[in-house]
Order: sequence, then C-alpha cells, then structure tokens
Amino acid sequence: VQLVESGGGSVQAGGSLRLSCQVSGSTSHTYLMSWFLQVPGKEREGVATISSGGVTVYADSVKGRFTISQDNTKNTLSLQMNSLKPEDTGVYYCAADSIVVTSDRSLWLNATLYNHWGQGTQVTVSS
Repeated sequence: VQLVESGGGSVQAGGSLRLSCQVSGSTSHTYLMSWFLQVPGKEREGVATISSGGVTVYADSVKGRFTISQDNTKNTLSLQMNSLKPEDTGVYYCAADSIVVTSDRSLWLNATLYNHWGQGTQVTVSS
C-alpha cells in the first residue's frame, strides 16, 4: 500500500483546509485508515480514523471541527478541517492498517497499529 498526501498549507485561525491521501497498491485488506498529527518534539498523535465499515473515531481535540471520509471509487482518504486553531499546526500523515483487526475503538488512534505511512503534509495555522 502506498500513500501520498496533499492539500497542506498555511491558513489563519478560523479557516479551513482539506487534506487528501491517494491510496494505491494492495488495498483489499486495509482495515483502518487514519490521519495523524506530528508536532516537533512530540509523539505522533491520532486525529481521525475510519474503518473499512465506515465507522469513524476522532480525537477529542478535533471533534465537531474535522471530518474524515473515504472515497473507495477514487481510492482517496480525505480530512476536512474547519475552524482551524494554531494548535492544529504540524505535519499530517495518512496511515493504513492492513495487519491488525480490532473492534476496540480506543485503539484505533494508536500509531502502533499502522504499518503503512505517507510522507506527510505540513499544515500551519497562524493566529
């Protein structure tokens, strides 16, 4: 599975951005697709997840502001980010899990579940 992100950029607080992740390769056994945020000096943290069945999970910090979606016909994962805040700044990574199958949604935002990663796209939100 290969993942390529796009759509990052700079925006003022309160603005919106839409990130996209083009998925290619063997996707038939992809169980979870997620977006992660990494800030310098901190661990990569899960932002939003969507399962192969369409169930979504969000980090508390983005609930009501971010929406994850998947277009299987185009093999694209998206993250619509609204009402952006300076603390949303960082590198956003698209990730796919093709090994672990778990119904425990509390684990879905754990980076250790994921075995495929994109190269990341920078998002900068200024105040």
